[in-house]
Amino acid sequence: MSLPSERGAEVGRRIGVGLMYGLWKPRVLGAWKVPATGPVILAVNHSHNVDGPMVMGVAPRPTHFLIKKEAFIGPLDAFLTGIGQVKVDRASADRTAITQALGILGDGGVLGIFPEGTRGEGDFASLRAGLAYFAVRSGAPIVPVAVLGSSDRPGRLIKALPPLRSRVDVVFGDPFEAGDGSGRRTRKALDEATERIQKQLTSHLENARRLTGR
Repeated sequence: MSLPSERGAEVGRRIGVGLMYGLWKPRVLGAWKVPATGPVILAVNHSHNVDGPMVMGVAPRPTHFLIKKEAFIGPLDAFLTGIGQVKVDRASADRTAITQALGILGDGGVLGIFPEGTRGEGDFASLRAGLAYFAVRSGAPIVPVAVLGSSDRPGRLIKALPPLRSRVDVVFGDPFEAGDGSGRRTRKALDEATERIQKQLTSHLENARRLTGR
């Protein structure tokens, strides 16, 4: 099975950055904290449909996001696949997506995950075990990413998007290890890793809100 294209993800990054700066006013903080080489997992909060493309555009490295298969409809299927994104069936343990994600990390690439699973409050309140599994299994550090738009302000044409030309802050946090260093992948180890991750992500989000005044 071939891995999602790194070159495609770089093309996606260029498209993303053009679109995001054309439609909104991104302010990027802490991008230098993303390790320049080696496997990395970007854990992104999810309150707008634009969060994925925004991070894809402003991240310092090409990123392969795990995206729900429902988004791969019509021409979007070929487009998302072409820019190196990973289709995932959230209704089951999607072996193909898991293998592709681990392959990206094994090759020293960047994997983007919305650990809450679906678009919600964007506060990391309900984490799924998937993020812990990828982090513990691959040994890749996690970089928390907070996307803070103006979701509660009037002026949005579409409910799931920030108002056009509004400022959207993307705050990258310090990398951290999810595992306890033992390499254990038992259910207990993953539960402990999930707790550790949740604390780190929630703390980063609070810091990002203080920093940006959002």
